[in-house]
Amino acid sequence: MPKEKFFCANCMNCIVIRQYESDPERFVLRVRCIKKKWTKRSGEEKLYKYFTVARRTVDNCQHYTEAGDLYPYIKNLRKDLPIKDEIYSTRE
Repeated sequence: MPKEKFFCANCMNCIVIRQYESDPERFVLRVRCIKKKWTKRSGEEKLYKYFTVARRTVDNCQHYTEAGDLYPYIKNLRKDLPIKDEIYSTRE
C-alpha cells in the first residue's frame, strides 16, 4: 500500500508572502509555513519560491489542514503558476 503524501500547497498553513529585496517598492512572492515546519539546518525559516510549492510534499505533518480537493487544485497550480520569479511593484 503506497504511503500518502501531503502537498504543502493544499494546506491551510501554507501562505504566500511578499519578500522585498533591496528596493522597498519591488518584491517577489514566496511561500512559508506558518507552523514553522520548513527550517534550514541553521534553524532559520525556509521560504520556497512561489512556483515550486505545487511540488513540495512531506510524508507526514501533524499540522496539515486540508484546504480543499487535492488533485484538481494541484493540477491547476502546476499548469498556471509562472515557471520563474516574477518581480512585482507596489507602484501603480
